[in-house]
Amino acid sequence: MNKTIYDVAREAGVSMATVSRVLNGTAVVKDETKAKVQAAIDKLGYRPNAVARGLASKRTKSIGVVLPDVSDLFHAEVLRGIEDIATMYQYHIILANSDAREDREIDLIGTMWEKQVDGLIFISERITPNIVKTFELAQLPVVLCATDDPEGRIPAVSIDNKLAGTDATNYFLHLGMDKIVFLGGPTTHPITMERLAGYERALAESGRELDTTLVLHAKDQHYEAGYKISNEFLDAGHTADAVVATSDELVLGYLNAVRDRGGKAPDDVLLLSFENTRLTTMIRPELTTIAQPTYDLGAVSMRLLTKLLRGESIEEYTVLLPHSILERTSTKR
Repeated sequence: MNKTIYDVAREAGVSMATVSRVLNGTAVVKDETKAKVQAAIDKLGYRPNAVARGLASKRTKSIGVVLPDVSDLFHAEVLRGIEDIATMYQYHIILANSDAREDREIDLIGTMWEKQVDGLIFISERITPNIVKTFELAQLPVVLCATDDPEGRIPAVSIDNKLAGTDATNYFLHLGMDKIVFLGGPTTHPITMERLAGYERALAESGRELDTTLVLHAKDQHYEAGYKISNEFLDAGHTADAVVATSDELVLGYLNAVRDRGGKAPDDVLLLSFENTRLTTMIRPELTTIAQPTYDLGAVSMRLLTKLLRGESIEEYTVLLPHSILERTSTKR
């Protein structure tokens, strides 16, 4: 694999901007730093391209957006909010799909830097120490969108996922449901775990013990994973009165697993999902959902990034947008 400017910066222990200044040869850089950068270049066999030699301080009026999958309906709606505000402030978007892989996310941060974007909006399933380190090396203004940084180190726009998980569970508790399944993504996914913490809090506050057989973790947030784990759950002889799912696709997987066995929703099981994408009104029954302000997540993230770029005052670096429950036929008997 070809080495990138990110690899050189990490090896030398400097920022990507410093590597660029050494390559460009016009900015003042300490001799000791130059030597470290050159040693890293020699060790890695790095061959700089013309962009990498350019001045890092050049403004391009471009914004990088890294997200797991642009074809995902939730991300597509978030992206529309980003793009509308970017256009309002005369920025254009450079988009990249990471496939929710940390190695690709790290490579794409470096790629965006080499493309000289002015700032970056980053959507990810989890913010790892390696990603944080890459942000530090890139020295780019970054805003996390619909993404949680547990350490609160990076400006972010999201919802209160723990509270949303509590609200979703309480909704079913108030309907008198007993066996409430939590269907989420992997345990490595912080947003899933925040929503699970909310589910557990609601049960505890109602005096109920957690039944771990009712907590299901799919390999990802997509339909196929939800269908697979739902089949495993039902094949084991388990049943549910209600399901709280962390994505619209996951709950659709559970619905079809129930239908394959001759069951129906809401007759046999009540269903509630997160996201509120177009899927929720396209299927039958229409899905009750935790409605996130999807467009606003993107729009507010882009506006926050423009404030960083323009040096405007920022009151809150972590912005939590409100959520609500939209009640539809999947929870009405």
